[in-house]
Amino acid sequence: MSEKKSSAKSSAHEVRVRRIYDDVQKSDGTRILVDRVWPRGVSKDKAHLDEWVKDVAPSTELRKWYSHDPEKFDEFARRFREELKNDDAAQALDELRELARTGTLTLLTAAKRDDISQATVLAEILKDDKKTSGAKTSGKASE
Repeated sequence: MSEKKSSAKSSAHEVRVRRIYDDVQKSDGTRILVDRVWPRGVSKDKAHLDEWVKDVAPSTELRKWYSHDPEKFDEFARRFREELKNDDAAQALDELRELARTGTLTLLTAAKRDDISQATVLAEILKDDKKTSGAKTSGKASE
């Protein structure tokens, strides 16, 4: 219980990954779709989105090459991180960074497995940003 109390500040700015087909939860915070293509069978009303950030999604070429093959995930993640350096994608990623600073951010995807999706890669980047910005002085986690 005391651990929860001490980490309350960090959990307030959590980055989550969920499928857009999952039921909306009050704890989702800001809900952002990070797919380039609108998900099948989901109306804009039912999606309960705060925003759709297409420019942060992988290119069509990378998405087709990857085809959500679990064996390609590490290489997909590497290539996707490279794509995120281009101007439009970098600007969209900065937008996500700002949203992540303001409270809970839920990245939504239509992928069948969200654990091997671009949303997971984006969440890792955002979480790494928080670790490095909060622990630059000592290089160690303070917990």
